[in-house]
Amino acid sequence: MMPKLTETQIADQLATVPMWKLKETAIVRQFQFKDFPGSIQFVNQVAEAAEAARHHPDIDIRWNKVHLVLTTHDEGGLTIKDFKLARSFDTIADCVASDDSPPSQRKGN
Repeated sequence: MMPKLTETQIADQLATVPMWKLKETAIVRQFQFKDFPGSIQFVNQVAEAAEAARHHPDIDIRWNKVHLVLTTHDEGGLTIKDFKLARSFDTIADCVASDDSPPSQRKGN
């Protein structure tokens, strides 16, 4: 189990994920891609990263937009796990947007 972050810790961590916004006891971000296949490619890679971390976001897909919500339900709020995964998702989005894939997803790795 991870301890729930304090308000000060949350503010410090939010500075590391500037595109994410605090909403109640979660952080949220909407990602936009060029088309539906780009959104699905992103979601598939998010699913792999989330499964590896054993920490899963809420996901809403709307054609070329993907809305993610992260919180640690077991702790009733935000933990460091949420921010680590948010940074990972940002990296994945950058790779998908540039038609590249993260190093862990490249063939031969």
